[in-house]
This record gives sequence, structure tokens and C-alpha cells, in this order.
Amino acid sequence: QVLLVESGGGLVQAGGSLSLSCVSSGRTFSSYIMGWLRQAPGKEREFVATIDWSGTSTYYANSMKGRFTISRDNAKNTVYLRLNSLEPEDTAVYYCAASQSRSIATRTSEYNYWGQGTQVTVSS
Repeated sequence: QVLLVESGGGLVQAGGSLSLSCVSSGRTFSSYIMGWLRQAPGKEREFVATIDWSGTSTYYANSMKGRFTISRDNAKNTVYLRLNSLEPEDTAVYYCAASQSRSIATRTSEYNYWGQGTQVTVSS
């Protein structure tokens, strides 16, 4: 079992930035593909970004490219998401998730463990 706990969400004005963190329990963090996904009110959960086991390969949803940055520190069992140039449309609950996939995971169904989520609200 993998427990994931997100932090760092909050209220920010459009154009602002936030940094999210997700700490994982257990000793096998480096064996998981990690990802961030989000769910806005009334919408389905969607993929945001993912990172491979070592942190050398990343992939982003098109609308997040150039604005968001995913990274990980396996020594700290932590994955991060830096959100820049935030827009009101980025308002959502952001979830950290771990995948046992053999490659980069971009689909919600590929993730096996989920955090409780952290709210990001962007005001116009």
C-alpha cells in the first residue's frame, strides 16, 4: 500500500504561481511512475503531468506545457508540481498519483494509488 499526501494548494490571482508537493510513504517510491492529475467542478479528472522513476523523463498535457513543471526527489519520497502563469481555468483539485506502469502514464486508469487532493483556486 502506498499513501500519498499532497500539500501546497491555495488561492492565487491569475498570472501567479504555486508549488505543490506530494510525500509518499514506504520504501518503494522510486519504483513508481508518478503523476499529477486534476479535477475541476463538474468535469472529469484529467491528466496534468507525469515523471518516470529517475526523474529524467517527463510528459505534460498540452495546455500545461511551458507553464507547469513536474519533478521528484527519490531521497525524500516526494514529487513536486510547479504551477506558473496560472489561469482561472486551472482551478481544480490537484491529485498526486502513483503508477505501476512500465512507461510514462498519461491516463487516469493507469494510476494505482491516489492522494486525497489539494485545492487550487485561481481568481481572475
